[in-house]
Amino acid sequence: MLELKHICYDVDTDRPDKARRILSDVSLGFPKGTVTVITGHNGSGKSTLIKLIMGIDKPTSGRILFNGEDITDASVTERALKGMTIAFQQPVRFKGITVRNLLDAACRKTCTTGEACKYLYSVGLCAKDYIDRPVDDTLSGGELKRIELATALAKGGEVFLLDEPEAGIDLWSFDELVSVFEKLRDKTVVIVSHQSKILQAADRIVVLNSAAQPVVGSRDEILPSLTDVGAPYCMRGGMATE
Repeated sequence: MLELKHICYDVDTDRPDKARRILSDVSLGFPKGTVTVITGHNGSGKSTLIKLIMGIDKPTSGRILFNGEDITDASVTERALKGMTIAFQQPVRFKGITVRNLLDAACRKTCTTGEACKYLYSVGLCAKDYIDRPVDDTLSGGELKRIELATALAKGGEVFLLDEPEAGIDLWSFDELVSVFEKLRDKTVVIVSHQSKILQAADRIVVLNSAAQPVVGSRDEILPSLTDVGAPYCMRGGMATE
């Protein structure tokens, strides 16, 4: 179980008089065996929340618990070793590193060709065309995104944090992307997205609003309260929080 307890996050905290609050008193739980989609308007703190969970940024106040252990001060490496995996909105390019190298690093061993094929095929890539390619500017944004998702699957773990996994994959159907989430149904999956097909694949939806408390509920509770599932931060009133 992943839990956030009264999380606050301010930017420009070196100048208290100039600090701007991004997240205010956010308390959320992410149960094992669920896919939770976080959505909301631009600037509501969606990507910030993912970075706080992974330890890339540290909350101004509040606690983060994983399986009952306080990991608020744990490093990114410590969290990764505990089973947390992240895929960024903008994948990193690694000059001089091949796709095979990346999968080996994720697996923490030398992957067999069969294993590499399995991970790449699961995200819609032909292994023989990609396994020895460098992870550099010769790859499109969509190709990089799929390779990053394959790397996340190769690493494995208990918690998968995916920041807008649909970004740049126009040529790859959303149905195939959703099938990746289905493979992780026994894990804790937290996805930042505003795309309707991803929202419809969620067990739970969290709507962030920097000016108010998050709205949390099941997919069936939240989706009818969104005026447009393509822009889920535009909501009608009367939504109850969990």
